[in-house]
Amino acid sequence: MAERITADICVVGGGSGGLSVAAGASQMGASTVLIEGGKMGGDCLNYGCVPSKSMIAAGHAAHNFERAGIFGVNGSRPSVDFGRVNDHVHAVIDGIAPHDSVERFEGLGVRVLQNYGRFVSPTEIEAGDVTVQARRFVVATGSSATVPPIEGIADVPHFTNETIFDNREIPSHLIVIGGGPIGMELAQAHRRLGSAVTVLEMFKAMGRDDPELAAIVKADVRTEGVEILEEIKILRVGATADGIAVAIDRDGAEQQVVGSHLLVAAGRKANVENLNLEAAGIDYTPKGITVDARLRTTNKKIFAIGDVAGGYQFTHVAGYHAGIVIRNALFRLPAKADHATVPWVTYTDPELANVGLTEAEAEKQHDGVRVLRFEFAENDRARAERNTNGMVKAVTTKRGRILGAGIVGPHAGELILPWVLAMSQKLKIGALANVIVPYPTLGEVSKRAAGSYYTPSLFSPKTRSIVRFLARFG
Repeated sequence: MAERITADICVVGGGSGGLSVAAGASQMGASTVLIEGGKMGGDCLNYGCVPSKSMIAAGHAAHNFERAGIFGVNGSRPSVDFGRVNDHVHAVIDGIAPHDSVERFEGLGVRVLQNYGRFVSPTEIEAGDVTVQARRFVVATGSSATVPPIEGIADVPHFTNETIFDNREIPSHLIVIGGGPIGMELAQAHRRLGSAVTVLEMFKAMGRDDPELAAIVKADVRTEGVEILEEIKILRVGATADGIAVAIDRDGAEQQVVGSHLLVAAGRKANVENLNLEAAGIDYTPKGITVDARLRTTNKKIFAIGDVAGGYQFTHVAGYHAGIVIRNALFRLPAKADHATVPWVTYTDPELANVGLTEAEAEKQHDGVRVLRFEFAENDRARAERNTNGMVKAVTTKRGRILGAGIVGPHAGELILPWVLAMSQKLKIGALANVIVPYPTLGEVSKRAAGSYYTPSLFSPKTRSIVRFLARFG
């Protein structure tokens, strides 16, 4: 028998952003319905951030074992049980899953409908045999991996990020189509765990990042044995007796790359299919749902957040969006999303973290840009740990306003936070230059980079003349 529910807020999608909205709304007193037809926790928990970083951690362990000899510790090639690596990945997922479970959210007072939702009017959505009418809706259905229309690819077995973490046998030679963050992270992790790896990229690998910083990552990954072929055209894919063959056009000549397994990491698409958004009066494009600065769709009572809203595809952005929606939907505050200081990290080794504008972007938008650099090779903690490859690179206006920063090096994802804070609070470069940093820490690299803004004036002929003049007075 069909059921009808009336709620204050209905969330469609049980990923990071949707769960944050549902938990917050319910605990603040709003009657809340959550609709999720797939796995609770969404892409991040089940197919993205959590499993990939777990596999990367296993790769780090193998790599550290192998490089232990530089510290005088006997190191050798580790023996990798890839099935147990897979067990580790899924144990981490299983450890986090209860936090995102149906049981937890029902315990918070959320009505959870385990089915897919489909709008039937501007104020109603169906999930199975249940119809929900709500004052406000939040669409948080995320994104999913896309497979480009390459000739033959539909006829050969291939992984995406949604399937590769179920693989329990180490590929002898993994071919990765796509040199973005997912492709590069998983390429390096598999190489460290014992696979031969080839990355195929139509443009430049890590093309969204500052080229100077990306070059450091690519050089290290290549040194570890990953082959990265850039600016190539993929012609077709086919099966061979031993696995997969990818025909490519490289500098006008056709070549074949032959491997045992294929991973497609060539982009993502917003999950808007089957939502029947037209019935709700919601406009969308192939990139996602159209939203305003308050994350409202063209139906002002329906919000869209996270990947499906067509902007940054990061879990932390979905969580940020959740807070914006709570303020708008529950408290009627005109809160607007500001993406100017969104950080992002590629979890290769070395890591590459960014916030704000790159050097090239800053020079297009501002006159007199200052570029500040400081290398990890000059940091004593990095020297002690024999991990000195990388740098901090920041761009400021000539008056010291921070426009952006990038860090490539150990723990870059952690080290970017002071730059994010400084930019979000509109602090000038002096705030970072004057902070007291414990010694010896990697965090000193940011202080030293910031301090270099003042080097030209501090050690100028004018400063020396002032010092000599004041010395006359004792």
